[in-house]
Amino acid sequence: MELFNYNDIFFSFVFETDCACTHRSHDFALNYVHSGEMVLTNSPDSNNEILISKGECVFIPRDHHVTFQKKPANGEPYCGIFLRFTRKFLREMYSLGQFGRVNPATKKFKDGAIKLERNPELASLFTSMTPYFNSGVKPHDDLMRLKLQEGLLALLHIDKRFAPTLFDFNEPWKIDILDFLNDNYMYEFTMQDLAHYTGRSLATFKRDFKKISDLTPEKWLIKRRLEAAYDKIANGGRKVADVYSEVGFKNPSHFSTAFKRQYGFAPTALLAM
Repeated sequence: MELFNYNDIFFSFVFETDCACTHRSHDFALNYVHSGEMVLTNSPDSNNEILISKGECVFIPRDHHVTFQKKPANGEPYCGIFLRFTRKFLREMYSLGQFGRVNPATKKFKDGAIKLERNPELASLFTSMTPYFNSGVKPHDDLMRLKLQEGLLALLHIDKRFAPTLFDFNEPWKIDILDFLNDNYMYEFTMQDLAHYTGRSLATFKRDFKKISDLTPEKWLIKRRLEAAYDKIANGGRKVADVYSEVGFKNPSHFSTAFKRQYGFAPTALLAM
């Protein structure tokens, strides 16, 4: 897979084989499929799959967890364009007053990715950017910023609910750290990610975490993953090969070593108990 980032507009390529990845963006995003296809799953515990075919695009909310499977289709490799709308960019655009004002009576979109209907504005936007799939042609930053503005306008024209959704600048509320970790222990997080998703500064997160555990967040997550794996194997009759990645380990060797360190025996021994 190849990826090029031009001022918060990403051009990605997948050749020959499928590419699956788990993604949680800090920002709103618009993902367009130029060729091939992409299957998006809103949540690992959900069967809510969205197929985005050639010429289609999907809107992804801020702080929303999705899994992408990008793959060739109809003899063409996957090529996609990903527009990221940061909070800073949206604040700047809203402050200019060129995008109207948010009607307080207009409801926001509910959580979840949204597949958008094809329309001329989106088609024109992404067609104008296809020359930059050639990595030898680097666009100017100011031009890419104009493309972000064009993408923002297109969304606002598509549905009035995009305005209160995109121009919501309220800071996230603090949420319970343990509730968040128990719901999301299987994902890879940096300390900064954990602070962000629980509505805290990094310093506040570290201070609050010390109040609830003697472990570091990294060690807490490993312990929680191993506990989940133990339950799935011992009580759910699951195979080790199916469980290790499901609970957040990247390879079976690392999983087996960590499991034996915590429980004193290999995970395969559970099957004989």
